[in-house]
Amino acid sequence: MSSRSFRRSALLGAGLAAALAVGAGAVAYQSGDGGAPRLTVADPYIPLPATPGGTGAGYLTVRNSGGADTLVSVSSPAAGSVTMHRSTDSTMEQVDRMDVPAGGTLDLSRGGAHLMIMDWTEQPALGDELELDLQFAKAGRVVVKIPVKPLTYRPGS
Repeated sequence: MSSRSFRRSALLGAGLAAALAVGAGAVAYQSGDGGAPRLTVADPYIPLPATPGGTGAGYLTVRNSGGADTLVSVSSPAAGSVTMHRSTDSTMEQVDRMDVPAGGTLDLSRGGAHLMIMDWTEQPALGDELELDLQFAKAGRVVVKIPVKPLTYRPGS
């Protein structure tokens, strides 16, 4: 093999190795962030507040079959204020964001993360459907119609 042929083969081999390394890096990056978020909302409900004009809670599950996202705010034309909270065994604290993992879920459920709905424009009644506007950092605004259920309602029961 001449030195020219050897150099050409070496350059081709180095170029192929570099292309494979870049391709492998790109694939690893895509699988790491999952691309754009693909969100769906399941099982939304608001238990009827126990007292007229009282604070309500909102529960739902955000499923994500794409890349990671973050719920950054929630509002409703039916309420003056909707805030996000996280509960532990002994405390409840307001949070300003909730992560929606790539390929995962964000569960807002009794005893855990949830929404607090205050200053109703009208007292909700059983069977009403209220609008919640979920604002995500990447996916943008997602509008959900959320039914008002009995105070003792549990999904799947």
